[in-house]
Amino acid sequence: MSIKNDAWIRKQALEHKMIDPFSEKQVRDGVISYGLSSYGYDLRVSNEFKIFTNVNSAIIDPKAFDERSFVSVEADTIIVPPNSFALARSIEYFRIPRDVLTICVGKSTYARCGIIVNVTPFEPEWEGYVTLEISNTTPLPARIYANEGLCQILFFQGDEPCEVSYADRKGKYQNQQGIVLPKL
Repeated sequence: MSIKNDAWIRKQALEHKMIDPFSEKQVRDGVISYGLSSYGYDLRVSNEFKIFTNVNSAIIDPKAFDERSFVSVEADTIIVPPNSFALARSIEYFRIPRDVLTICVGKSTYARCGIIVNVTPFEPEWEGYVTLEISNTTPLPARIYANEGLCQILFFQGDEPCEVSYADRKGKYQNQQGIVLPKL
């Protein structure tokens, strides 16, 4: 297995629509960077968010998720309450090749502010918009900027394609179109 570089990512994005839309430029003035990096791709967060709140005294249960546990917001920026959590989605749509697995890591700009981004790996032949998990680990409110970089995706190519892909298994999060809540 090997980590893939910018030339490989660019080729996959442009010729096979692995990342759509795709941005080759990463550094921008006044914006948290996004786009192609040396060994990954910094994805952007859309303006769609679900911010968790305890107003309705809901309990988080992955087997019986209560939609009263969050408020839905469309905005250019949001505030994640102290020690709280939000869901969002990527602007980019991903189509992962059969011999590739991705790992997501947070961007240092947010990590240095106590914002942790968690995304489970994109499995071989998974596709869709990414549901992003954003945790504010600080005792202070934290601002998140829509349409700017949030986390970096690293691409690992196996020595050979997998026997059974996410698409073959008909994975429950295949072809995600928006912020997708937990499914059983």
